[in-house]
Amino acid sequence: MILVVDIGNTNIVLGVYRGRELLHHFRLSTARQSTVDEYGVMIHNLFNMSNLSFKEVEGVIISSVVPPLVQVIVEMCVKFIGKEPLLVGPGIKTGLNLRYENPREVGADRIVNAVAAIEQYKCPLVVVDFGTATTFDCIDAGANYLGGAIVPGLGISTEALYQRASKLPRIELEKPKKVIGRNTVHAMQAGIIFGYAGQVEGIVRRIKLEMNAPVLKVIATGGLASLIASETECIDEVNPMLTLEGLRIIYNRNK
Repeated sequence: MILVVDIGNTNIVLGVYRGRELLHHFRLSTARQSTVDEYGVMIHNLFNMSNLSFKEVEGVIISSVVPPLVQVIVEMCVKFIGKEPLLVGPGIKTGLNLRYENPREVGADRIVNAVAAIEQYKCPLVVVDFGTATTFDCIDAGANYLGGAIVPGLGISTEALYQRASKLPRIELEKPKKVIGRNTVHAMQAGIIFGYAGQVEGIVRRIKLEMNAPVLKVIATGGLASLIASETECIDEVNPMLTLEGLRIIYNRNK
């Protein structure tokens, strides 16, 4: 049994695998101030609720875009699980051919998503990860990672409206029934949800032209993927477990 951990700016997502089977997955808020012991207790409680034991864990792998939390989670794994985790980064075998100008600049989450997508789908393809930032990762027909685009995420965009426009309220990210909002909340929801869907369509369209790949599979992942995927025809499939799958694959390539 292995534990895979993806540390994002908003959430920490954990998955427990036995072989290729995902037994359980959990989502925690990313709390930069939490200690080794606090994370250890939280994750231990999640394991207990799922009838799992730290003693069953044979290995751990971590990807992170939050550098200050890496050492905290590493120390938690050593103290509570008794395992030194693998870290997705320089020196680890991913099997991914990076055509980026500086491969060290590619976020661990983007690498992990690309590895999983290549394993599960036919290239060429694009992975759209709806997280704190929304990333577009492009893989050509030869399974080479080309790069992509990064835009502010839905949550950031929504919060910016509330913070910078004095009379606009903080709203829930929900799809309104109509694009013409009859009140301020519905108008904001319409602009954010439908506007974001249009942004995704526009970027994907330009990617297809630039890659000269009119038949290009588009995979969406991340916490808000389903919300936007339902409002656009350019997304072919939603795979919320793509990042966890990528971590499992990379772990097996390095164990």
